[in-house]
Amino acid sequence: MATIHLIGGEKGGVGKSVVARLLAQYMIDEHIAFVGFDTDRSHGALLRYYADYAAQTAIDHFESLDAIIENAAAHPDRNILVDLAAQTQQPLTKWLEESGVLELAQELDITMQYWHVMDSGKDSVDLLGKLLATFGDTMHYVLVLNQARDDNFSLLLQSPAYRQALEFGAKIVNIKRLYAPVMSKIDGLSLSFWAAKNKAEDSDQGLGLLERQRLKIWLSHAYKEIASAGV
Repeated sequence: MATIHLIGGEKGGVGKSVVARLLAQYMIDEHIAFVGFDTDRSHGALLRYYADYAAQTAIDHFESLDAIIENAAAHPDRNILVDLAAQTQQPLTKWLEESGVLELAQELDITMQYWHVMDSGKDSVDLLGKLLATFGDTMHYVLVLNQARDDNFSLLLQSPAYRQALEFGAKIVNIKRLYAPVMSKIDGLSLSFWAAKNKAEDSDQGLGLLERQRLKIWLSHAYKEIASAGV
């Protein structure tokens, strides 16, 4: 049974693309077949770091988005990753509703799973509430608590949106903060997480010994969290 993983959060800077990259690398390392769709018009993360697995998708063109569910229907043995750029919820919702995508997915036995990537701020909580109000229990949810900036998610944990998400069976994934200079170096060199983990420092084209060790520890924790979501 295919699963379409929608990786969003609507708000810019919450770490959606990092989560998309983590899911892609996890699936590669765990030998899980997948294909990616990148909705970022300015050469998004999946196209930049995992170009062999991803294609560009125009979020405001139904025909382009149609390829997502058509691919899932044609290849039930693999997962679909959709990296949603910031402020793409409206065109995505329009496509889902006007094309009857959720109903069709149910008929085709395709799981629709939304990874709502969040920081600790009120905006992320409010956006979660809007997401749940839009799709209700017709979607599977994973709440991704990204600790890159802050690890205090008390606003979320005390919110009605959180309680409702749990009632809908949402799973919770915590992503720890990777030491900022390591992440900056990986991004600056345009390395996949695999390349960053395995490529020794050579003419400034790789990470140092302890940098690779920090990355390995971070990936190990992230992989355990992702596995707990049933991927």
